[in-house]
Amino acid sequence: MEFATKLVNWGVLLFTIAFIALGLVLSPWFFLGLAVSVPLTLLSMWDKQQGHHSILRNYPILGHLRFFFESIRPEMMQYFVETDTAGRPFNRNERTVVYERSKDVLDDKPFGTELNVYNSEYEWLNHSIAPRPKAEAVGVASENGAVDPFRVTIGGPQCTKPYSASLYNISAMSFGALSGNAIMALNKGAKKGGFFHDTGEGSISPYHRKYGGDLVWELGSGYFGCRTEDGNFDHGKYSEQAVDDQVKMIEIKVSQGAKAGHGGVLPAAKISAEIAETRGIPAGKDCISPAFHKAFGTPIEMMQFIELLRTGSGGKPVGFKICIGRPSEFLGICKAILETEIYPDFIVIDGAEGGTGAGPIEFLDHMGTPLTEGLLFAHNALVGTGIRDKIKLGCSAKIVTAFGIASKMATGADWCNSARGFMFAVGCIQAQRCHTNTCPVGVATQDKKRQRGLVVPDKAERVYNFHRNTLDALAQVVAAAGLDHPNQLKPIHISRRVSATSVLSYEDLYDYLEPNELIEGSDNALYRKYWERATSDAFCGPVGS
Repeated sequence: MEFATKLVNWGVLLFTIAFIALGLVLSPWFFLGLAVSVPLTLLSMWDKQQGHHSILRNYPILGHLRFFFESIRPEMMQYFVETDTAGRPFNRNERTVVYERSKDVLDDKPFGTELNVYNSEYEWLNHSIAPRPKAEAVGVASENGAVDPFRVTIGGPQCTKPYSASLYNISAMSFGALSGNAIMALNKGAKKGGFFHDTGEGSISPYHRKYGGDLVWELGSGYFGCRTEDGNFDHGKYSEQAVDDQVKMIEIKVSQGAKAGHGGVLPAAKISAEIAETRGIPAGKDCISPAFHKAFGTPIEMMQFIELLRTGSGGKPVGFKICIGRPSEFLGICKAILETEIYPDFIVIDGAEGGTGAGPIEFLDHMGTPLTEGLLFAHNALVGTGIRDKIKLGCSAKIVTAFGIASKMATGADWCNSARGFMFAVGCIQAQRCHTNTCPVGVATQDKKRQRGLVVPDKAERVYNFHRNTLDALAQVVAAAGLDHPNQLKPIHISRRVSATSVLSYEDLYDYLEPNELIEGSDNALYRKYWERATSDAFCGPVGS
């Protein structure tokens, strides 16, 4: 594509020069060729300078072919079905709605739903005959920060600096995986919209700092930004960054949905001098994070590490992100919380279907618990052990619409994060070249020429618009359900078709534990079995746990 772009642009310029020369030397008739070559030359110059379309900045003239085919796509779709590499249909509705909301254009669609409502996994939100007035989901920002009503306060009994978070935020994506321009656009949009930006495990870069948007600093097993030369945790380096006012919360990445049980990988081709300095690693070598942490080895040690991080941050909320795997291990964490009386301020449940980064296909498709089941299990575990009121529960994994937020809050989440949605907002076209450093729109590349296609002020506005319009859509669906706020959503509000002839609400579909039920002795055989196998002294319990 790069060669074709250069060929076309240089060809147009050479033809322009040739027509002028031939017109002057041989015949004025050659000047007629300028009617084609000059407009194309001017178009190329305009494409390179405009800031709204990354494709056109990086691929002038030829990039217009993409938009031409997009314009005829609705008519073409009756003949072609777009699928991913595994043969699964893309949810075109979700991807399109992100683009439209980020551009602040009307996202209403004619001819109703395109989903198969008879699919056995089809879900919907039950509306009310008596809808409520729509709440103002996004308030007016002030010098002290956003005053949106759709917010949640995060910080348990041992936190001295609680944080008021939006119900929808940017999930973990590292500098290194993303370009500096993409990081700046995300953070600038978060700053304007009053929502947080999770750094991912690649540490805090100068690009995170530039616009001052709220940060959640994610600590992965590589301890980037606070590591010793041999890759161990460095408390001194950690505290230096954690006490900064821009850092609002600290998140330990225990595991992630995209590659649960697998360490992160950043190819050497993407490790620039900036990335090496930001992460504290050598340049020119693949950066491979361990699959598990060195700073703790048991649930009890994990709680002690959380206490260490909270103290080192000056009392800020500290929690962890996890994709649910062996159920007894998460219940072992709950036992450790009860025994140590050290409470994480929050837990983020990452679903197996999430992830914007690359990973082995087996891990992408067949490792980890999907979000709904994982979130429900974690919610039940916290309720059953009597600590749900002390710990906030976030979630992430392909949550790009208001219904996605509503369904997860009905399942038990206090707030939601999204990587995919905000990736689309900054211009991602799912070229699936993230791992090659050749992203055509400058989102997932360290190639400065390609990064040029992503104009930060334009994409930051799209990030802000996407967040604002999605929360406004959430306010609309919540009002249609007869409620005033998303935190009123319950399992009874979401229904799922489970067969051709049967529909169940979440309330009837899933089991829900009562407060302290696990401690007092649960009648739920499955939870009781896992609870009995759980231990606070080790993560790996008996086989089958």
